[in-house]
Amino acid sequence: MLFSKKSFIVTAIFLSVFLAGCDNGEAIKDASQYATAIEDIDIPDDVKVIGFGEATHGNIEFQTLKKDVLQALMDNENVRVFVLEGDFGGAQQINQFILNGIGTAEEAVRALDYRIYETQQMIEFVQWMHDYNKTADEQDKVYFYGNDMQRYDYSKQGILQYYEVVNNDMAKQYATQLAHVTNETMRELSNSELKELNAIIEAIMIDLQSNKASYINQSSNDAFVFALQYAQIMKQRTQLFLNDSDYMDLRDEYLANNLQWIVEYEASRGHDKVLMSAHNGHIEKTSASMAGYKSMGQYLNELYEKAYFAIGTDFVNNTFQAQNAGSGKRKNYTVEHHNELVDAFSEVKDNIFYVDFEKASESAALSDIFRKEQRMGNIGDDFRPWYKLSKMLYTIKMTPSEAYDGIILVKEATATTVME
Repeated sequence: MLFSKKSFIVTAIFLSVFLAGCDNGEAIKDASQYATAIEDIDIPDDVKVIGFGEATHGNIEFQTLKKDVLQALMDNENVRVFVLEGDFGGAQQINQFILNGIGTAEEAVRALDYRIYETQQMIEFVQWMHDYNKTADEQDKVYFYGNDMQRYDYSKQGILQYYEVVNNDMAKQYATQLAHVTNETMRELSNSELKELNAIIEAIMIDLQSNKASYINQSSNDAFVFALQYAQIMKQRTQLFLNDSDYMDLRDEYLANNLQWIVEYEASRGHDKVLMSAHNGHIEKTSASMAGYKSMGQYLNELYEKAYFAIGTDFVNNTFQAQNAGSGKRKNYTVEHHNELVDAFSEVKDNIFYVDFEKASESAALSDIFRKEQRMGNIGDDFRPWYKLSKMLYTIKMTPSEAYDGIILVKEATATTVME
């Protein structure tokens, strides 16, 4: 029986490798006329939320593109709000650095507590925003957010600091009740402890709502709404642990909810467009992942309809850094990837360029390719050497024009180095 099972796995892998080769395409004549520079990205006027996807987390080019895409949208679309698939509370440390110079760029990036972002490219991006804000007029400053909920520390800190202003007795009570809840200990909490924690957070939210007028009078409306959102983030983190079997479904729903909160909050301050950067699998509109969860991008597409604009990414030759979740070690891997879409633009000389699907669909040949299901690059932060044997393990099968409104292609991608 064991031999039979192994034979089946080997056969399946070799079959998938064979089938993967059927996805290749050919260069399309004149495709280069539809390839534009990143600085020339043009977004429809009625768009409120722009999703920018990463085909791989561990690349220099995809991390550098965060700055390049934001700068283009600042210049062309007056975007002033950047949202990262990163911890909401930790991201506020970045926001404090770029707005008020508190700490350093490296300290701010490390506050996210996500290893994939602890790179020189992210530090340079955050430092660039800080330097821009230093000379920008007040109405032109850029703001940084995270919409993820997989950490506790900085959201807890935000709640407790708020209570120290509005209700010192409750600040001491909640500090004691939450003392055992940290990023380091959160995976050690028992189910009963998580339920108790959930009850504490709900009590905090009830107290905030019940004393809203008084608390706002002692602080400000902005401080109040952030305190309530910090509590919401902690509740979401707790619910993910309590509903582990629905983790991915819940997480993308929460990502969408938190992004909506950011969009509405910033709209009230006069910022009507937001750029959101996350993995391709989160920003695409069709929930194409084999894991079967509903993507944040599908929630956003249902909520904002044409006001949501998704830009995916793909690659050809890709060297990237990822963690082997089995061993815990990080190393570089290389894959070569082809599909009809990337091969259609193989004669474009630039290494990185943008393709708007609506404009490029003027070409009948390209339009057919955009509407054809194919395997698009999709590499997370967990990668094993044997994943390279099957294209199924580092791509998602999707229809490009249904999943995205445009795409950025990177022909040669190089690996980041995560700092110690």
